[in-house]
Amino acid sequence: MTLFDPLLGADRVADRLDDASWVAALVAVEVALTAAAAEHGIVSAADAEAVAEAAAHLPVDPAELGRAAVEGGNPVIPLVRMLRAAAGKAGAAVHPGATSQDVMDTAAMLLVGWAGEVVLDDLRGAADAAARLAAAHRDTPMIARTLGQQAVPTTFGLVAAGWCAGLDRARTALAVELAHLPVQLGGAAGTLAALHPHGPAVAASLAARLGLADAAPWHTERTRIGALAGALAVAASACATPATDVVLLAGTELGEVREAAPGDSSSMPHKRNPIAAITARAAARRAPALAAVLIGGEHEHQRAAGAWHAEWQALTDLLRATGGAAARLRTSLDGLVVDPERMAANLALTTDRADPGHAGELCDRLLAARP
Repeated sequence: MTLFDPLLGADRVADRLDDASWVAALVAVEVALTAAAAEHGIVSAADAEAVAEAAAHLPVDPAELGRAAVEGGNPVIPLVRMLRAAAGKAGAAVHPGATSQDVMDTAAMLLVGWAGEVVLDDLRGAADAAARLAAAHRDTPMIARTLGQQAVPTTFGLVAAGWCAGLDRARTALAVELAHLPVQLGGAAGTLAALHPHGPAVAASLAARLGLADAAPWHTERTRIGALAGALAVAASACATPATDVVLLAGTELGEVREAAPGDSSSMPHKRNPIAAITARAAARRAPALAAVLIGGEHEHQRAAGAWHAEWQALTDLLRATGGAAARLRTSLDGLVVDPERMAANLALTTDRADPGHAGELCDRLLAARP
């Protein structure tokens, strides 16, 4: 949504998840599938070239495609009709041996890969900003807070190093999922019968052409989607923790940090709101519910009636939410202003000592362990 994507940090990742990107991914899968089939003699090389040429000049209005998708329940069906008509005599070479779910799932994996690059970059950027804060404030004393109350001394460096560690772990886990995004090609019921005896070979060629992992058909075996959803939700959570800390530490009564470019208020000119952290937290809060859609859908028999269809928007919205949280947190932590004097004054409210124990050593240990 162009109104809210910039506010919630999703504008950069959304550029790879919009309707035009979906269409581009669907078309890319169809072209690659025809080319893979040509590799194994199922269609002619000349027809594959003609299909690729037709696809390169195919005018697709996403809104019109969406309306045409209503009858069959997904946009692949009308897209295949359009591409076959555009390819003329070569039209029979479009969509060889595939079912709609093959194209939708594979296109979704392409989109995840495209958008995932942006999410990983912003997670890394936020973690790097936290690491810089940790190194700069390794020995800056502050009061630790447990259950909302002042506890014992720590250092801001250790707090920031904890943020960094969480972001790094989440980014590493998400990177593993993104590195193994699978192709989907099973045909009508996951048996590759229409491509026999070349089915597995065509699937492998399709995966190679699209830069995806080769995989046996997984039409209703959705643990990969669940694992991806979990990694994205955990990454959003890793962003929510430092964002919440910044919001609290920037409160008037604490005043221990402030954002480099705080937001103002329409009615209270004295306010300096930590808007980047606030909106990072807002974006992250959307992630668990979206992940639940992807994890909790039972996919029955050999093609799910409804659970599969529910994934399309939930997956792209989850990428928006996590990507937005990472982007806004990165903005918040880049140039975050720390006030050691306010930290010392607040520390003195409950203790006259500033011994943070092994905080400095633990800070060093966390930073040294960064991937």
